[in-house]
Amino acid sequence: MKRSKMYDVLEAYILKNKESHYRLAYSYVKNKDEALDIVQESIFKALSSVDSLANAEYLKTWFYRILVNTSLDVLRKKGKLSYVEDIALELNSEAKEDVYEDFDLQNAMDKLPHNYRLIISLRYFDDLKLEEIAAILDENLNTVKTRLYTGLKKLRIEMED
Repeated sequence: MKRSKMYDVLEAYILKNKESHYRLAYSYVKNKDEALDIVQESIFKALSSVDSLANAEYLKTWFYRILVNTSLDVLRKKGKLSYVEDIALELNSEAKEDVYEDFDLQNAMDKLPHNYRLIISLRYFDDLKLEEIAAILDENLNTVKTRLYTGLKKLRIEMED
């Protein structure tokens, strides 16, 4: 079976941005394995329906939308159950990696409501434009702007504490 040009473009895009996709999925479920499953399922969905994408210009927002919807589906199926934190699991393991993170920022981000945390993450960690975020989340641009600035204000307050 012959692969379409769009299939090849999608494949290259996925490989180039795999870390961003994982980070977004992880921001929803806070579990490494679940995040990997979400990314894998999103890739499968995208590859299965790549021919429905008429313009490669919209590939990024189209794929992020699939990723967000898949993440939300997983949360709905799980009934938003709380997961054992990966940190607790790592504390019980024998081998440990030396990883130095900005724990203050991570803790402050974790305290934000999900809709603020997601927009901040997409904007500053995935370097998406506000218009792209609005398209991905299927929200009004002004709503995204308001949530971004409100989230940043809450983050600043949290970091000052």
